[in-house]
Amino acid sequence: MIGIPTLAATDPELGGSAPGIGFAIPSNLASDIAGQIVAHGKVVDSHRAFLGIRVGDTNGNGVLVGAVTPGGAAARAGIRDGDTIESLHRSPTPTTVALAGVLAELRPGQNVRVVVKHENGAKAVMLVTLGAYPGS
Repeated sequence: MIGIPTLAATDPELGGSAPGIGFAIPSNLASDIAGQIVAHGKVVDSHRAFLGIRVGDTNGNGVLVGAVTPGGAAARAGIRDGDTIESLHRSPTPTTVALAGVLAELRPGQNVRVVVKHENGAKAVMLVTLGAYPGS
């Protein structure tokens, strides 16, 4: 496999990078993105799913929704500021890193189940049609 390094993993216990662990964009995706930039002057299709929220961690108890993008995928599904996302696409999301990992495996246009806990403690299962990452 050939790819372009994009991100190094960190180890919170060490307070820095985790040596030897990194992430890369596959070369075919990099080639596609480069081709879009050459042809259109910008990326027109990132192939990345997007919920349209700003999030924060809750010490492993889900992902707190700090803000919802008006008209975005989460807003259309009824997710609100103050909700806590507990799972996405049947995968637990105890942290923002876990949520990002699940989203990375999904594509725009997919319908996924999102389990949220509202500020009043009530839980809800919402069907979200994922959007495209901005700029797509």
